[in-house]
Amino acid sequence: MKVLVVDDYATMRRIVRNLLTQIGMTDVEEASDGITALQRLRENKYGLVISDDNMEPMTGLQLLKEIRNDSKLKGTPFIMVTAESSTEKVIAAKQAGVNNYIVKPFNAETLKQKMESVLGIF
Repeated sequence: MKVLVVDDYATMRRIVRNLLTQIGMTDVEEASDGITALQRLRENKYGLVISDDNMEPMTGLQLLKEIRNDSKLKGTPFIMVTAESSTEKVIAAKQAGVNNYIVKPFNAETLKQKMESVLGIF
């Protein structure tokens, strides 16, 4: 399964990629912002998007809304990653159709559990 990791920090993209590799997911692509991610999603089929929320010029929440409003992409599983665990952020993401939510920092086991709950794999 192909996974798209979206984060504006290259270090964080590398960390998430490494965690995915640890749990056996090796078909991983990256995007440095929501606009690039949306272009990639429209060009390729991904089984999962793991996106940071706090990005410019398009936030993870905006990316999620764009995906959910696109008839071809709306079913794509989406896990939001954020440093903020405020109730408002979680509620906004849930209302927009996020499949799961991960608060930084996290480890491979946490990522695996979230992916399992969303995809039913592992």
